[in-house]
Amino acid sequence: MLTIIDMRDAFNSPFEGQDAVLQRPAFDTSALTEKVSNVLADIKQNGDAAVVKYTSQFDGVVLDSFIVSEAEITEAVSLVSDSLKQAIEQAAANIKAFHSKQLSPIEVVETMFGVQCWRKSVGIEKVGLYIPGGSAPLFSTILMLGIPAQLAGCKKVVLCSPPNKEGKLHPAILFAAQLVGITKVFKIGGVQAIGAMAYGTATVPQVYKIFGPGNQYVTCAKQLIQQQNVAIDMPAGPSEVCVLADDTAVPAYVAADLLSQAEHGADSQVILVSTSEALVNKVIEALTEQVPLLSRKETALKALENSKAIIVNTLDEAINLVNEYAAEHLIIAYHNADAIAERIVNAGSIFIGNYSPESVGDYASGTNHTLPTNGFAKAYSGVSVDSFVKKITMQKLSPQGLQSIANTVVQMAEAEGLDAHANAVKIRLN
Repeated sequence: MLTIIDMRDAFNSPFEGQDAVLQRPAFDTSALTEKVSNVLADIKQNGDAAVVKYTSQFDGVVLDSFIVSEAEITEAVSLVSDSLKQAIEQAAANIKAFHSKQLSPIEVVETMFGVQCWRKSVGIEKVGLYIPGGSAPLFSTILMLGIPAQLAGCKKVVLCSPPNKEGKLHPAILFAAQLVGITKVFKIGGVQAIGAMAYGTATVPQVYKIFGPGNQYVTCAKQLIQQQNVAIDMPAGPSEVCVLADDTAVPAYVAADLLSQAEHGADSQVILVSTSEALVNKVIEALTEQVPLLSRKETALKALENSKAIIVNTLDEAINLVNEYAAEHLIIAYHNADAIAERIVNAGSIFIGNYSPESVGDYASGTNHTLPTNGFAKAYSGVSVDSFVKKITMQKLSPQGLQSIANTVVQMAEAEGLDAHANAVKIRLN
């Protein structure tokens, strides 16, 4: 269960000792990195043959082909219940409505007479989406990645997801893929999927940027291929949630929110920060009642071993703590939650009030659930349409515009000792 940490009397200020209290679970990754590097190197050299080998080794299935056929997609769509189809379609509509507002028209700025500058967005031509499919087939992630890719105008979208023991993908994964227009789908999981998309094989097209969550092997593979000129969406670690709550919070709601992340994986972490010891005790009681009811209770219990309830003196101390932690998901179940949200500067996504559970953002409110974890919310944003585009700046000068800016450029270039730069302007004036 949650470890209770009482910071009310332990430190002289809210900043002392925070690093230790907010430490994420640490893992020795040296052996992991070596293993993943070897698999990636094999895939780079041997392509499809290596993919088949590792699919057999890690997923326990030998495939004649890991391309998902149109017949498989048609069959999968027929297996998805009408009620689930409607739910996925509703979620997709909300996600599209939210993300479409991220598109902005080109605005030409005349910085001085005759000097025009603007910026255009160009969709990344080839992107790869990784969709976990092991203990939890995350078909919702297809909507979160496929829809902004579609809006951005990416020309080629490749999707990889691990097959089950029968060599198939979960029907909802294929339904969601066809719903957002993804036609290149492959039954490949884990490190071999990241390697196949990064390097390209005879079957799998090479992509320029890879998106999507995964276990520690997938995360490690993404970090390694990033060093080899293939972009990734963001650094990532295990899922996490932080709940900032006071006595206005409903303990059962808080417990349910904590468990919604704890069930993701044994390496997940959940944090409760509160000024109320009474609330913390009530939440722990609620956790004790709710955990036995979960189908993934063993996983949740292991995650709770990495997790904490932190009691502080004041709201200011709580906000400082929350900003320092920089959670992937932050739930504010606190009096005047809207005002508190304005003071949060480090979080992947914020959920305001007692009726904004984190799971709504995971599936259907419209915001994206692919978010920075492990403290990276201090410097990274969650996935958006911007993640799928390049922004190219442009400028155009008229003869009068060049005349008006020439002296500025010449003076600066000559002061830096770059005569050729200055001459590129002077030669046009003459």
